Amino acid sequence: MIHRTALVDQTARLGQDVSVGPYAIIGPSVSVGDRSTIAAHAVLERNVRLGVGVKVGIGTVIGGDPQDLKYKGEETWVEVGDGTILREYCTINRGTTATGRTTIGERCFLMSYVHIAHDCVIGNDVIMANGVQMAGHVSVDDRAIISGLTPIHQFVRIGTFAFVGGGSRVNQDVPPFTKAVGNPVHLYGLNSVGLQRAGFSPDVKLALKRAYRLLFNSDLTVSQGIARARADLPETPEVETFLRFIEGSQRGVMV
Repeated sequence: MIHRTALVDQTARLGQDVSVGPYAIIGPSVSVGDRSTIAAHAVLERNVRLGVGVKVGIGTVIGGDPQDLKYKGEETWVEVGDGTILREYCTINRGTTATGRTTIGERCFLMSYVHIAHDCVIGNDVIMANGVQMAGHVSVDDRAIISGLTPIHQFVRIGTFAFVGGGSRVNQDVPPFTKAVGNPVHLYGLNSVGLQRAGFSPDVKLALKRAYRLLFNSDLTVSQGIARARADLPETPEVETFLRFIEGSQRGVMV
């Protein structure tokens, strides 16, 4: 199922039932999992590992050198999990020696023209709409959604089940379970629609709402709000995830 015009390096490894379209290029040290599809003109440049059932769109480039002046040709990688879809003209750069790899989890959906820079870590079931532009060392946790034409500053973290609205300029961390929109970007409460669709219980949603109010809609400092939340709210994994994310923020959390 390899088109006659495709170029496949002799060191590349292709699984069962892999389809490679016209003029696609699969370079050295690339492995492609079973039932994956590489569309026309896509390039897997080098040092790429694709899981099972990955779909790579037309013109997408995976495994290019990191756009980092400190990079001197070291061996680094891109890893893409099972069932992930990369639509047309996405670009995903390899990592640097800082982490050694750029990783995208399972069942993600990256729409056209998304850019994932070096050393980014994308969790499972993440959705990124057209034109999301991500700088290096960004992390996006499971089930987050990032709307179109959104630039994301290096080292920013976006928490699980967070929602980022289209055209937002994200230069600080977005806490889990929240909704962030605008340029400059601000928080607008919990991602209520996402939590409802995911089937979170009313008790969990109420606890998260109370934690959000203590942190962002009260006169308490961040440290005071975290202490009050731990003292007053029921112990749930979701609230603890929310609080630990804020405690661990290096770039600061938007408000």
